[in-house]
Amino acid sequence: MNTKTMEGLVGARTNMELVNTPMRVYKEARRRGDTATMDRAMGYVSDLEDKAQDYKVKADEGMKADAEEAREEAKAEREKAIERRREEREELNQKLDEKAEADRNAQAGTDTVEISEEGKCLLKHNKETQQSDSEVPDTDIGKNPMTYSKTGGAVPADQSTGNVVSVSV
Repeated sequence: MNTKTMEGLVGARTNMELVNTPMRVYKEARRRGDTATMDRAMGYVSDLEDKAQDYKVKADEGMKADAEEAREEAKAEREKAIERRREEREELNQKLDEKAEADRNAQAGTDTVEISEEGKCLLKHNKETQQSDSEVPDTDIGKNPMTYSKTGGAVPADQSTGNVVSVSV
């Protein structure tokens, strides 16, 4: 609560309570017929009511300031909430993009297989035995590497891969 509001409310209340004393004096003077005392008492009543009215104006100004402050706080709170939601949305979009990228990689359907040194030796040994074996026709294993597409068609493999085999699942 604003200090102007507090001061205005307390001042107005105090002055309205103080009005009771000159009003009591006015009523007693009226019963006695003392007009001079009645006039003086009404002057005090009028002064105290004017002060109470001034304090009321001060309290109204303080309440307007409180309302403006509350509006500013609410606006700042809304802006913070909007910023938080924007950050959450960006994080969600980033996660979705990462998931979509992972899905695309999974859908690409290619896995990379590297042949170990033992496998290379075994392949070399198999080639030698096939060449020396007259019953088995000569094949082109390892001579023309091929990659297969999702539809099952053969696609010539990139020759720069070396000893890397791509397998489509």
